[in-house]
Amino acid sequence: MEALLVSYGIDWANLLVRWLHLITGIAWIGASFYFVWLDNSIRPPKPGSDLEKKGVSGELWAVHGGGFYNPQKYLVAPAELPEELHWFKWEAYATWITGVAMLFIVYYFNASAMMVDKSVANLTGPEAVGVGIGTLVLGWIVYDLLCKSPLGKREGLLGLVMFVFIVAVAYLLTHLLSGRAAYIHVGAMIGTIMVGNVLMVIIPGQRKLVEAMKAGRSPDPIHGRKGKQRSVHNNYFTLPILFIMISNHYAMTYTHAHSWLVLAAIMAAGVLIRHFFNLRHKGKVSVGYPIAGVVLLLAVAVAIAPRPVAPAAPAASAGEGAAPVAAAAPDFARIQAIVTQRCASCHSDKPTQAGFATAPAGMMLQTPELIHQHAAKVFQRAVQTKDMPLANMTQMTDAERAELAAWFQAGAK
Repeated sequence: MEALLVSYGIDWANLLVRWLHLITGIAWIGASFYFVWLDNSIRPPKPGSDLEKKGVSGELWAVHGGGFYNPQKYLVAPAELPEELHWFKWEAYATWITGVAMLFIVYYFNASAMMVDKSVANLTGPEAVGVGIGTLVLGWIVYDLLCKSPLGKREGLLGLVMFVFIVAVAYLLTHLLSGRAAYIHVGAMIGTIMVGNVLMVIIPGQRKLVEAMKAGRSPDPIHGRKGKQRSVHNNYFTLPILFIMISNHYAMTYTHAHSWLVLAAIMAAGVLIRHFFNLRHKGKVSVGYPIAGVVLLLAVAVAIAPRPVAPAAPAASAGEGAAPVAAAAPDFARIQAIVTQRCASCHSDKPTQAGFATAPAGMMLQTPELIHQHAAKVFQRAVQTKDMPLANMTQMTDAERAELAAWFQAGAK
């Protein structure tokens, strides 16, 4: 009972922190989308106008929610510091804090099941956690050094180098951790870079602008330029990181033999689509970018599409040296025995596997009726993607997967 209550409590912590992570993430990414749109949409004031004399570099008029808005952007800073300034930072901090909490709740507290895949690398749970945390730290250090290097003045080349670095990290992680954990840590690394930009560059730069104005000095525009650069970087990171946040629901991506390449292609598509919208806000419509992004996604979908599984009996059963013949579908009693032994310890109304208070995804397999009901899903996850049983904790064999395939393809009777 104590173990059950602990698992149940963790499930509730998972639910509440994930909900908060989603809420704060929406607030942060929404602000990113809005301010990049605003920067790209404002228009310079008329020459000689009062706005130009005040140092306004651009403005726009908008209508929303029954009211008119007239946001203005100053080239460096207004002549006088306003009494009240709104700072956009806690959205970023709260998103990162809840994201790290999710890493601990879902992955680090159960690393042997959620992060370790012995068929990929023979790591222990603590070693896998070390790889994960090290990835977050290394990602920020490398990115920040690149931005501060001469490469930081060449945005296009910097973007290409960072993409290659992220793909290299993805390749390394998919050869050390389970596919699901590898993907989520690439996303966590990107998220750490994004919050690092806010905490270490954008907000400190804004504070220096405010401090200069309070001291009666002219603010140094370099702080605004650095902050704008990092803000734009964060904007391009958004679509890739949003995909990674939902990727754990789509095993066909992270279980592929070249999952790092799948992730690279999907991230590239996200960047292309984001670039289209950023250009469109400036009044430039370049449809080639979204078309390229969609084509890339279609190419990935085709490339990783499941192939027909053709179970075969050993050659000896057809005569020594003869070609394998299709295996006869096992009877249901045999299938039920496999599912009961390998799957039902988690997928039942009362899971016996430590760490599970309820059946994952609500899918239960403890009765013949339920096994037939979920036959397609069992075939997909145990045979096609092979990501279940989780971390193969119950040690389902290839022969058993072949039996499940033969049964399903014979009609799952």
